[in-house]
Amino acid sequence: MINFNKVSKVYPNGVQALKDVSLKIEQGEFVAIIGLSGAGKSTLLRTINRMHDISSGSLTVNGHEVNKLNGKALRRFRRKIGMVFQSFNLVPRITVIKNVLTSRVPDLPLWKSLIGLYSKQDKIIALEALDKVGILEKAYIRADQLSGGQQQRVALARTLAQNPEIILADEPVAALDPVTAGQVMDDFKRINKEMNISVIINIHHVDLALKYAERVVGIRAGEIIYDGPATEVTEEILTQIYGRKISEDELMGA
Repeated sequence: MINFNKVSKVYPNGVQALKDVSLKIEQGEFVAIIGLSGAGKSTLLRTINRMHDISSGSLTVNGHEVNKLNGKALRRFRRKIGMVFQSFNLVPRITVIKNVLTSRVPDLPLWKSLIGLYSKQDKIIALEALDKVGILEKAYIRADQLSGGQQQRVALARTLAQNPEIILADEPVAALDPVTAGQVMDDFKRINKEMNISVIINIHHVDLALKYAERVVGIRAGEIIYDGPATEVTEEILTQIYGRKISEDELMGA
């Protein structure tokens, strides 16, 4: 379980990104975080795996007080939290399977990681992850020869190969066309259901958030404006989250 208790985050430049946020997310939930750019969506997401430290309050993940973790304990903790980015973060000139195998590096002895000496079991895990996102046939193709949607699937497979309990996705479909975005969201949803992995997505596409997430968290200026079922999000609630009525184009992330 993820538990934010009156969490605030103030950056060194004085910007307050989160203000007394209290939020609980249970294992296996699919949660979409929506709001304007700069509202605090990415900050909220990135405090979960401690890419950003909180300034005050308490944040626990599966019983661990996140800001008290250091060294090996922090690295072990992060192994159970996958991260998918908008820009895919792949190494373009190596094969798809080698990109997926990079998630296995923390489990290797240093000398093996330096020369990329992976075990047969590591390779099986990588191939199974690619199969789960439907691109097993691309395993030995260079990553830069894939479409944007296929590259995002590789990024998702890389995350799956580390056997996470939680997947954090920061605008994972922002760079994709509507059809491909829907296909990638289908992958997230299927993985969430079939593997009971918690999925928390920071997403600009309100229509996709309402379609795929069970629960929506709406943030405005660092504060939670709405937290509840996606099916209960109304036009009035969206107006409260965004501070104004949003257009049809904005609803679809345009």
